[in-house]
Amino acid sequence: MHVVLAGGGTAGHIEPALALADALRRQDPTVGITALGTERGLETRLVPERGYELALIPAVPLPRKPTPELITVPGRLRGTIKAAEQILERTKADCVVGFGGYVALPGYLAAKRTGTPIVVHEANARPGLANKIGSRYAHGVAVATPDSKLRNSRYIGIPLRHTIATLDRARVRPEARAAFGLDPNLPTLLVSGGSQGARRLNEVVQQVAPVLQRAGIQILHAVGPKNELPHVQQMPGMPPYIPVPYVDRMDLAYAAADMMLCRAGAMTVAELSAVGLPAAYVPLPIGNGEQRLNAQPVVKAGGGLLVDDAELTPEWVQGNVLPVLADPHRLYEMSRAASEFGRRDADELLVGMVYEAIASRRNA
Repeated sequence: MHVVLAGGGTAGHIEPALALADALRRQDPTVGITALGTERGLETRLVPERGYELALIPAVPLPRKPTPELITVPGRLRGTIKAAEQILERTKADCVVGFGGYVALPGYLAAKRTGTPIVVHEANARPGLANKIGSRYAHGVAVATPDSKLRNSRYIGIPLRHTIATLDRARVRPEARAAFGLDPNLPTLLVSGGSQGARRLNEVVQQVAPVLQRAGIQILHAVGPKNELPHVQQMPGMPPYIPVPYVDRMDLAYAAADMMLCRAGAMTVAELSAVGLPAAYVPLPIGNGEQRLNAQPVVKAGGGLLVDDAELTPEWVQGNVLPVLADPHRLYEMSRAASEFGRRDADELLVGMVYEAIASRRNA
């Protein structure tokens, strides 16, 4: 069996694809896996690091909404569809699983030409153009939010790294806090704006940090690898404020934390819900509003707070985040609400959909 994954460009597309690849390999170590990608995407680093084959095709950016530019897409797609088709033929692909991004639409159209079964996974509450088109030809459509607008879809959540999906925060907490140099017993706020950081979050947290520390709250702050680390002088007797450029073990960071201040990317929302970590979500103020939609269901369930980027101030953090961190009962209730909303088994459910799609072709 050979599965081709089409989900390049950003970590939000690549990580679910790699989580599916890992789950497929756990089920059958002999399965062949090839990931489609482009020269400009993060997949050029992430896919080989995880030990999977990467096959490059030309990049054809898609407009996020119907625009006059959309008319030119078919012509620009011909070459990249042909390249994807050759990869499917070379690997004798049994299924194409797409996650959106530049490579998904060529992958879907190449699969349609070759009669290869298609499975679509949409991580965002507002589907992208590639997945809207791919869902028309798919044998199965999986979505990460229960109110997705993709037709004939199945709500499964987002495939997560096994270390996240199986994380026991309470059990790992002592090890995690020791790894970051945190106090083992103090309430802990984790702050991250994603893999590249977020200037707005960084500025607000640096301003409000002394207030939180005086209230007995310690902070682990991933500022982003290209952002300047704040100069922090640890005061004797005060809870730690630990800024780091990047966290490569998010499972340990989640285990160390009692609450998180973060953006609301689909992957972030899915991971925090799965591990039961309450969060104050600050949706990215650009784009089509998908981050707000991503966070709304878990916030409505009681597992988080939601604040617009423009309204995020030191005063807001002091008035809304601090009271949660200072109230163990409220933290417990929010954690329980988040975990009840979260899905830990999306990778295994998606594996099942892949097998169903392959079986439908063989039985046709």
